[in-house]
Amino acid sequence: MKTVKKLGIWMDHSIAYLMEFTNNPFEIKTIESKFSIDEKKLKSSKLAADLINKERHVLYDYYNKIGEAIKNYKQIVLFGPSDAKMEFFDVLSEDERFVKIKFEIRETDKMSMHQQHDFILEYFAKN
Repeated sequence: MKTVKKLGIWMDHSIAYLMEFTNNPFEIKTIESKFSIDEKKLKSSKLAADLINKERHVLYDYYNKIGEAIKNYKQIVLFGPSDAKMEFFDVLSEDERFVKIKFEIRETDKMSMHQQHDFILEYFAKN
């Protein structure tokens, strides 16, 4: 029986932690963004639109780096406190390489590494 490759990604606009779900201890890959806008400033919709337009290419590069790292997985849960996970999913949905990957998106608060690990264990135990 072939094992389905499963991955959890906790992310915001500045960093993504990629954690593969296996029977072994988790290996965590970190991908950092050069995005410099404070998340709190993104609450104002007009300001957010202006700032995001200025740094759209920075985010696009960040999302592409994550995309390259996940292209061989079959099931992925995106989670975290910001809209970055939805923006990332929107970028992926326009790329045919990711059509066969099952994605789920979950809203969570900021989490410690231990909390992220527990979240992934619980999520994939149910799915």
